[in-house]
Amino acid sequence: MRQKDGAPVIVWFRKDLRTDDNAALAAAAQTGRPVLALHIREPAERDTGPLGAAQAWWLHHSLASLAGRLQRLGTALVLRSGDAHAVLDRMIAETGADTVHWNRRHDPAGVSIDTDIKARLKARGIAARSFAGQLLHDPVRLLTGEKKPYRVYTPFWKALEREGEPHDPVEAPEELLPPSTFPPSESLADWALLPEKPDWAAAFGEIWTPGEDAARARLDAFVGGAIEDYARDRDHPAIDATSLLSPHLAMGEISPARIWHATRGLEAPKEDVIRFRKELAWREFCHHLHFHFPALAERNWNDRFDDFPWAAGERNFGLWTKGMTGYPIVDAGMRQLWRHGWMHNRVRMITASFLIKHLMIDWRRGERWFRDTLVDADAASNPANWQWVAGSGADASPFFRIFNPILQGEKFDPDGAYVRTFVPELEKLDSKWIHKPFDAPESALAEAGVTLGKTYPKPVVDHALARQRALAAYKSLKNG
Repeated sequence: MRQKDGAPVIVWFRKDLRTDDNAALAAAAQTGRPVLALHIREPAERDTGPLGAAQAWWLHHSLASLAGRLQRLGTALVLRSGDAHAVLDRMIAETGADTVHWNRRHDPAGVSIDTDIKARLKARGIAARSFAGQLLHDPVRLLTGEKKPYRVYTPFWKALEREGEPHDPVEAPEELLPPSTFPPSESLADWALLPEKPDWAAAFGEIWTPGEDAARARLDAFVGGAIEDYARDRDHPAIDATSLLSPHLAMGEISPARIWHATRGLEAPKEDVIRFRKELAWREFCHHLHFHFPALAERNWNDRFDDFPWAAGERNFGLWTKGMTGYPIVDAGMRQLWRHGWMHNRVRMITASFLIKHLMIDWRRGERWFRDTLVDADAASNPANWQWVAGSGADASPFFRIFNPILQGEKFDPDGAYVRTFVPELEKLDSKWIHKPFDAPESALAEAGVTLGKTYPKPVVDHALARQRALAAYKSLKNG
């Protein structure tokens, strides 16, 4: 029964900035009471607020999109800053609300905050209800036969399969009742989430449109097209073969269940659908690891790596961040990251391996750089993937598996199309030399207008020597 004048239900939005398949919002709408939508910009405790400057850009546009969608449904989005418990207390006092809904977050900091808030609200007689839906699995419940967390991906994937299909997504409410009066909201513009001088995000709009409508459009386009050749093409950065849903997932503009549901009953080959679903499951595995190992971004999962002889490498780190290492596939990736706040997954592995194993720089420094520059920065996936490359993580790639950036480029960007896009100074270089300009004859360089050390840098390290150095460091660690 509709109760327009009843006490409102506060729906606390976090990184679930959507109305579709939003269990907390759907349950609030079903009460028939007014719904007050709230987003809190919490203090800069790790993993609760925006993870970095690039994702702050995304957050601004995502909140604006959500506010518009909620307004069309009949209510408004209220923005507040501060300690979440204190903000909720003020909102309850201002509105007379006696119920608060939210969707569970699984990062350790968020879990701790939410557990405390729920206990405090219940002690005051305020109903505090939390809902599932941010993950396909429950990290508390999905455990091994010995009731322990999974540490290896393949058994985790098989366990996830045994769980059966995830829940059917819940459609967005058709209407939300507004409260009789709205409490004041802070201005999104005053949060200063957008870069201005300089506007280093100016090119983000070339490929990104934040918001749940854009997320659904991206999903529909992918399942209607590129998924058909996903297994074959996904590792080739010059081909538009991936879903590009990761930033929408990271900000919760689309749920993993909605994505999974969209892959049911497709005419695409089974291996393509399974390969894509396994990428969703890898994200789940990363969150599983983070939930059970809260220090994932700061400590080696395998503590044997605690004594690894990392180099300081300030100059080399700077060259890596700027895409000026002299290895074209690495430089293309780092420049794509700066230009679009995103990097193709295969190239993420190549650039991470280069920093860790060619430059001998601690993986944590790379993780922090990606956290600040990626629009899809994720508190679980980012450190889990960096540790995977470093060899220190759960079910990690062995440290001695050192990517050769030349061979990786030649294999996955054979014509150099990706490099030419992001390293335009090499645009005219013959494909034979595009991934190794340092080996090209002077005539080929001259014809392409390339002068090593001037128009394009010489290699910051020699691949063979860097490989030997990395293996020697690893051997000393094994023998230590």
